[in-house]
Amino acid sequence: MTASLNCPTCGKPVREPGPNEPMGHFPFCCERCQLIDLGRWLDGKYQIPVEETDAGDTGEDALGLSQA
Repeated sequence: MTASLNCPTCGKPVREPGPNEPMGHFPFCCERCQLIDLGRWLDGKYQIPVEETDAGDTGEDALGLSQA
């Protein structure tokens, strides 16, 4: 039995391919939705927010690399 889930781009139901079936565009419903998602990655829309630090802080202190 295969699982069913929704396309992450458009929300249409997508059937998970079985062990002997080609992956196709899974987990997307079609090539169009797959390319839309790729475009979002390339545009930087899936960024992880980071906490801004001081402009002069290189992060070396946090790594224990500062020279005293």
